[in-house]
Amino acid sequence: MVTYDVIVIGGGPSGLMAAIAAAEQGASTILLEKGRKLGKKLAISGGGRCNVTNRLPQEEVIRHIPGNGKFLYSPFSVFSNYDIIDFFEGMGVGLKEEDHGRMFPASNSAKTVVNALINKLDELDVEVRMNTPVEAVHYDESEHSVILTDGAKLHTTSIVIAVGGKAVPHTGSTGDGYAWAKKAGHTVTELYPTEVALTSNEAFIKSKQLQGLSLRDVALTVLNKKNKPVVTHRMDMIFTHFGISGPAVLRCSQFVVKQLMKGQQAVSMVLDTLPDKQEEELIQGLLKSMKENPKKSVRNILKGIVPERLLEFILQENKIDADQKAANLSGEALRSAIHQMKHFFMKVNGSLPLDKAFVTGGGVSIKEIVPKTMQSKKMHGLFFCGEILDIHGYTGGYNITSALVTGRLAGMNAASQISELAVDS
Repeated sequence: MVTYDVIVIGGGPSGLMAAIAAAEQGASTILLEKGRKLGKKLAISGGGRCNVTNRLPQEEVIRHIPGNGKFLYSPFSVFSNYDIIDFFEGMGVGLKEEDHGRMFPASNSAKTVVNALINKLDELDVEVRMNTPVEAVHYDESEHSVILTDGAKLHTTSIVIAVGGKAVPHTGSTGDGYAWAKKAGHTVTELYPTEVALTSNEAFIKSKQLQGLSLRDVALTVLNKKNKPVVTHRMDMIFTHFGISGPAVLRCSQFVVKQLMKGQQAVSMVLDTLPDKQEEELIQGLLKSMKENPKKSVRNILKGIVPERLLEFILQENKIDADQKAANLSGEALRSAIHQMKHFFMKVNGSLPLDKAFVTGGGVSIKEIVPKTMQSKKMHGLFFCGEILDIHGYTGGYNITSALVTGRLAGMNAASQISELAVDS
């Protein structure tokens, strides 16, 4: 009978951290990964540079994890984003801070991070099995067993399930763990895509008029069905052939998806292309310019306020001839065009599917997990960490932070359960 103190299933960020933490406590540990590589998601995160965590204060980090981030207050008291920085620097991985507190390896390569974790597993004698899919997990009164697809059976006192969600499936996150969680009596809340591009049936999207147009530093707001703002994010965005994408859209997406899940047919969004400028101030400045340059074309008067393609579109929408002389443009028409630059309304009716999202919303209910240990409240010797949990944040190092923190606690406590059992016996 092959027995281990701790079996960790899943070789992503949370699984790697869990295996390291368990082995550091002296537990005989095995890490099972169904794919050919460890840390596949880490390797592609941050554009291949790996945004390992964020140096913002704890409150700020949790605020950037709108999907149940408050659950992490307790885990953070044991192992925080600052501890993640110390952990990597302690392994010789130099980190550097970029905009908004994002921490990257000084090497600018995710491989540095992945290799450091793999070397640490090696140093701690963690047995790692690649290309090893798990067929089933069986729970018993005193110990549990993991059955591999080749029929082999592994026994353990503690299992850590770290197999991720269903987003970015080519990294191995295909939702395998939800069935194992349910078998242990856990609730898996409804899964949905977050950090995902949005789709729209607006005429200008269907006609591809703005396709490929990137907008820098704009404010994008999600409205509820009463047209009241739900959330605003100020970042870049892009119009696509199916709708809208880019950082601002990804951050707004979960709020849109949640409204659509409640049965709304479409969700209104409003784009402010000039968030630093007051509408009336803009209008007065342009009216003055028109008065001073009556023979200039409207196009030339308005040139440079917004990108040319967007300007052409807005003038067209407001039935303004771009080549007419400024003297011939009514103040009312100008107001209408500027208002649209500040309040560009559009409706979105969906998102790309979960397998095209960056992060999974929903998962194993956090109400059934002990926050300080990541242990199941439903089954002894069972721990969860990472994206399989119903916790999700914005991109920018927040999801990896959650994965590493919960992984650390799951591994530590899975191992400490062994020593507790030894004392009891």
